[in-house]
Amino acid sequence: MEEEKRPEPYAGLIADGHLLLWALCSVLLPVFITFWCSFQRSRRQLHRRDIFRKSKHGWRDTDLFSHPTYCCVCAQHILQGTFCDCCGLRVDEGCLKKADQRFQCKEIMLKYNSQGPDAMPHHWIRGNVPLCSYCGVCKQQCGSQPKLCDYRCIWCQKTIHDECMKNSLKNETCDFGEFRNLIIPPSYLTSINQMRKDKKTDYAMLASKLGKQWTPLIILANSRSGTNMGEGLLGEFRILLNPVQVFDVTKTPPVKALQLCALLPHRSARVLVCGGDGTVGWVLDAVDEMKMKGQEKYIPQVAVLPLGTGNDLSNTLGWGTGYAGEIPVAQVLRNVMEADGIKLDRWKVQVTNKGYYNLRKPKEFTMNNYFSVGPDALMALNFHAHREKAPSLFSSRILNKAVYLFYGTKDCLVQECKDLNKKVELELDGERVELPSLEGIIVLNIGCWGGGCRLWEGMGDETYPLARHDDGLLEVVGVYGSFHCAQIQVKLANPFRIGQAHTVRLILKCSMMPMQVDGEPWAQGPCTVTITHKTHALMLYFSGEQTDDDMSSTSDPEDTKETE
Repeated sequence: MEEEKRPEPYAGLIADGHLLLWALCSVLLPVFITFWCSFQRSRRQLHRRDIFRKSKHGWRDTDLFSHPTYCCVCAQHILQGTFCDCCGLRVDEGCLKKADQRFQCKEIMLKYNSQGPDAMPHHWIRGNVPLCSYCGVCKQQCGSQPKLCDYRCIWCQKTIHDECMKNSLKNETCDFGEFRNLIIPPSYLTSINQMRKDKKTDYAMLASKLGKQWTPLIILANSRSGTNMGEGLLGEFRILLNPVQVFDVTKTPPVKALQLCALLPHRSARVLVCGGDGTVGWVLDAVDEMKMKGQEKYIPQVAVLPLGTGNDLSNTLGWGTGYAGEIPVAQVLRNVMEADGIKLDRWKVQVTNKGYYNLRKPKEFTMNNYFSVGPDALMALNFHAHREKAPSLFSSRILNKAVYLFYGTKDCLVQECKDLNKKVELELDGERVELPSLEGIIVLNIGCWGGGCRLWEGMGDETYPLARHDDGLLEVVGVYGSFHCAQIQVKLANPFRIGQAHTVRLILKCSMMPMQVDGEPWAQGPCTVTITHKTHALMLYFSGEQTDDDMSSTSDPEDTKETE
């Protein structure tokens, strides 16, 4: 009996082996499943990219739709999937290929139609109509049922109930809706193409069919501005307009994008720049190149949707200090239609280094906003240096201003720009000006500075007349340091007003000093800086959202019909 109770010598080893096997399986199986899912996901991504590359749709992926969404193919409710940022189609990942084959996107150009550019049928898409939209027939709310229902025209944005959709309505001519005066119809471009083949250039006669109020709009957006908000804006503008009118300046430079103006009637085009003051300057430089090429009659008027940090130019022109999606894109287009034309002075800043053996050409900049030397340029230089090292950390407008505040506080203690009056000489219209003990000099073309501060007018009993941006005059002021700049911005102090001039000349006699032109800073050695008038730019002023500006600072609208 004792021998029968004795355990087998290998029973413990077998039990330990089973335990080890189960332990390995519990560890390796999740790893295998993870790798398998990752492999399948990469295959699906490659498949989607292949569809994206070959498709005429502007497909984009999203992890979560912002409102209840239904697949346009299987009609199932979906939380994530793919959407077209041109026509608005929304589909599940598994239905992407079917949707790409079944549905047609917005056509930039149509087949030649002898009926003219105003004859175009609706292009209906079923489901996912905008919230709070109403039927164009019965005037009742659309899209209220929790399913794929109702229709939307991707051109005029008209919405129709399923029950109200009739054969006669399907064949109705599309009038392009509320923004017909901003949209370039596909058949217009087709007619232009045919006229160019026939060697005809009388575009005005073709445009006359679209009405005298037709002012086509070109969108130039910087997708890297405003915490990457520009990329989302591009899709929203493509849905409301013709995709051929919408450009990402990081992919298509403004010089190339503005060539579309040459296909439009003389002085009819408008441009909306979505970006910061630097992007606006880039576009205005491209407009100047059009003048050099002899294309003055195609020069557009420029509006601004501010996405940068400072946005002083847009604030001066009535477009606000910054756009964060607080108003819908459709309202932005309405504001552009209501805006008035004005002129903006543009100035040439020439920097000539000192030295007998200096063979370099003088550096030249174009100034739209302001030029400065001193503490504000030093803050911009420090900010720019750190942003170049880690651009992803400086994508928030609030964070950027906090960094400026940090460097301004630091300069209050260090005072790197003190005794500026001993280092420079200043001439206004050829007359030398005696300077007090200053740390900075600012030369202004526009009314706003430092994120919206009215620098020249000031506050209290010492207020001055409003500075104009179209009178050919520059306003020159001085500041006593970074702390003085902060006092000015919170309206606790006024700058030291030096004067106004048509030409400003500044001589830096010794040492290195920080300088900036429109927020682009650099460290500069001994030199001579000369600021002279260069040209005018045609801008759009929106009076519906005035900040501190007054309509008296705008030009006579009739003057904008003439270009230099």
